[in-house]
Amino acid sequence: MKLDVNALRYLSKDDFRVLTAVEMGQKNHELVPIELIDSISGLKHGGTFKSIKTLMRHKLLHHDSKYYEGYRLTYMGYDFLAIRALVSRGHISGVGRQIGVGKESDIFEVTNDDGEVFALKLHRLGRTSFRAVKSKRDYLGRRQNYSWLYLSRLAALKEFAFMKALYEHGFPVPQAIDNNRHAVLMGLVNARPMVQIRTMAHPASVYLSCMELISRLAGKGLIHCDFNEFNLLIDEDEELTLIDFPQMVSVTHANAEELFYRDVDCIIRFFSKKIGYVPEQDPKLPYVRPVFAEVVAAAAADGEGALDVELEASGFRRQDQQALEEYLAGAREEEEEEGDEEEGEEEEEEEGEEEEG
Repeated sequence: MKLDVNALRYLSKDDFRVLTAVEMGQKNHELVPIELIDSISGLKHGGTFKSIKTLMRHKLLHHDSKYYEGYRLTYMGYDFLAIRALVSRGHISGVGRQIGVGKESDIFEVTNDDGEVFALKLHRLGRTSFRAVKSKRDYLGRRQNYSWLYLSRLAALKEFAFMKALYEHGFPVPQAIDNNRHAVLMGLVNARPMVQIRTMAHPASVYLSCMELISRLAGKGLIHCDFNEFNLLIDEDEELTLIDFPQMVSVTHANAEELFYRDVDCIIRFFSKKIGYVPEQDPKLPYVRPVFAEVVAAAAADGEGALDVELEASGFRRQDQQALEEYLAGAREEEEEEGDEEEGEEEEEEEGEEEEG
C-alpha cells in the first residue's frame, strides 16, 4: 500500500480533531454519524463538515450511506494518526520508501531530524484474512465493527512489548523504539529476508543457529509460532535477526509443544527444499531437532527468569491476548490450507515434468 504523507503538512488541528473523533466513534459504531463526530470533536458549527471534506479528499475517511449516513477511518487515516503521534514525540520527521510488505503489514523507511534511519511497521490485520475476522466476530462482540483497528493495535502493542523484552535479554531482534496505535518503530537491520536466499556458505551453521534460537526462546518461556524464512533476516556474515512477534505464545499454552515443533519443521523444510541442505542426512550435526520437554525442563532447572510471565505482567491484558490469539489462529489455518494447495500444485507440476521427460 502506497503511503503518501505529503498531506500531513496541509492538515489543520481541526482536521486531526475530526479524524480522532471518528477513531473514537468507531469503538462502538461501524459508521460514525456526523452528529457524533461533531459532538466528540467539539468544533463550531460547520467546522466538522469542512474538515470531513478535506479528509475525504485525501482519502483518510470513507463515507458510506448503505444503512445510514456515516464515516469510518481508512487504513491511511489510521496511519496518519499514528505517524503524527510519532512525529510529535520527535522520533520521526520523514517517511521514505516502502521496504517490506506482508499479508498483514507494511514496512517503511523513516528518518528523524538527526538523519538516522529506522523501520516503521504498520500492522493491517484483517487486510487479507477476512474469514478469520468474520469467524471471530462473536468473540469480539460490539467491537466487531472496530475489529481491524482493534486487532491491529493489539498486534502492534504486543510486538513492541515482546521485541523490547527480547532485545534487552540479548536476542537477535531489532531494537524497539516506540509504538503508537498499529505502528511499531524499530531499528533498521542491514540484512535480507532469508526467503530470498538460495545458497549459503555454511548451511549447517545457519541451520543450527535457527534451532538454537527456537530453543533459547522456549528456554525463556516463549514460542514464536511463525518461525520461518519469511521472519528471519540474514546478513552477509550469515548472522540471523528474528522479526514478527504478535503471534508469540507462552510455553504454558495448551498447544505449546505442537507449535514448537511446527516452527522446527518449517526450518527443516526450508533448508531441505530451498537450500538443498537436508539436516537429517548430515552426520556431523550434533542434533537435528531440539526436544521441547528437555528445553523447558533445562530452563526450569536453571531458574532463569521467564519472559512469558514478565510480559504477561506488562499490561497486555488476558482478554486482549485471547482476542489476538484467536484471530491469528484463524489466519494460520487459512495459510496452512493455502500452503497445502500450493504444495499439491507444485507436486503435480513436478510429476508432469517427469512424464514429459
